[in-house]
Amino acid sequence: MRIVSRLGDGVAWYALIAMIAISGADQSQRAAVLMLAVGAVSLVLYKGLKKATSRKRPYVRDGQVVALTAALDEFSFPSGHTLHAVAFTTVACAYFPMLAWLLVPFTALIALSRVVLGLHYPSDVLAGAGLGASLATTTLLCAA
Repeated sequence: MRIVSRLGDGVAWYALIAMIAISGADQSQRAAVLMLAVGAVSLVLYKGLKKATSRKRPYVRDGQVVALTAALDEFSFPSGHTLHAVAFTTVACAYFPMLAWLLVPFTALIALSRVVLGLHYPSDVLAGAGLGASLATTTLLCAA
């Protein structure tokens, strides 16, 4: 789970965006630009919500919960990893549905890993998923 979680830090997503951008497929440039836009808005959104809510991570609030990997920031709500994963997956699959077999399970594993590793409450992950899906869907509708 640590490896999956770390892949969700961004490297795998940036690599995917780069591969899409240079693939030469129809709409690849558009998809890559929308993924970058969704990523930028996701970053601002989750950082703002974390600061506004200041929800302590599970391992901070409950001494029985052990963080199995280091957190990237201080607060837990919402899960930024999940928000980004769902947003990127939604946009990528809208343009390249053949990637769903890979991206959907990867995204689900990222979300699960955040709870299993003691970094998030399930509600953090659900909120991140909802925000990511909403943001990506809104972006796709506006770009249509």
